[in-house]
Amino acid sequence: MTKDVIKSDGARAAIYRDAPRWDGMKTASIGDFRCEDAETGAALLRQITETVATEGFSAVIGPMNGNTWNSYRLVSESDGRSPFLMEPTSNSHDAEAFKQAGFDTIGRYFSASASVADTLATLPQADDRIEVTTWDGTKPEEHFSNVYDLSIKAFSDNAFYTPISREVFLEMYMPFVPLLRKELILLARDSATGELVGFLFGIPNFQEGQAPESVILKTYASLQPGAGRALSKAFHQAAHDLGFKTAIHALIHDDNDSAERSRMHGATVFRRYDLMGLRIDG
Repeated sequence: MTKDVIKSDGARAAIYRDAPRWDGMKTASIGDFRCEDAETGAALLRQITETVATEGFSAVIGPMNGNTWNSYRLVSESDGRSPFLMEPTSNSHDAEAFKQAGFDTIGRYFSASASVADTLATLPQADDRIEVTTWDGTKPEEHFSNVYDLSIKAFSDNAFYTPISREVFLEMYMPFVPLLRKELILLARDSATGELVGFLFGIPNFQEGQAPESVILKTYASLQPGAGRALSKAFHQAAHDLGFKTAIHALIHDDNDSAERSRMHGATVFRRYDLMGLRIDG
């Protein structure tokens, strides 16, 4: 993934020309965005838009560091609490910079927090058609290679999805292995066939320190009805047994099924995020 870094007085960003297409249009993404104020940020965004327009691009999206496997989205609302581990961050004027440059919101997301004990009490009993197992902590490359195989199936219909190689996927996850609690890394299998039908990746919120009270439900995916609920039940049970008080439902798209489940379990939204886009052809 290549990028060009563009700087101006008081702002900087990177252009990624191999970004995922938006509505079939040839699309560039703007990532690594920083600005001292909305005006200087907007000026740089307009400059980048003009540059890629001359190269035949029809759309620009951002903030996005190339694709959705990397950091993307800006913070649009917040209750002021500190960022959690691996959460995308932005300055308070970033959203205004994109708006001044003509960008509109094309994707909305949120993070919410809920009591682990209260959520656990509301979850249904496990589906006996689904068997959830915990990673044993060994052979991390083999484990996450299996997760990769499921990910490329489960996420392929997501907005702005682009496939990545197994090698790149493993390079992303392996650095986090020392931080992982194996009890929070879960696999779901069809009880009858043994086929892998879902996974869940949770991690303690070490942004709070070495003994955090919150745990992050970072990523989960399922290919079979019931697998997501079974994984959620197992995750909250493990979090409760490990002594975590709060679960963070991280970076959920407003339209995902998991958004409704988060609300059902009484989670409180504390941060909202936007992905911005601009059609160059009008």
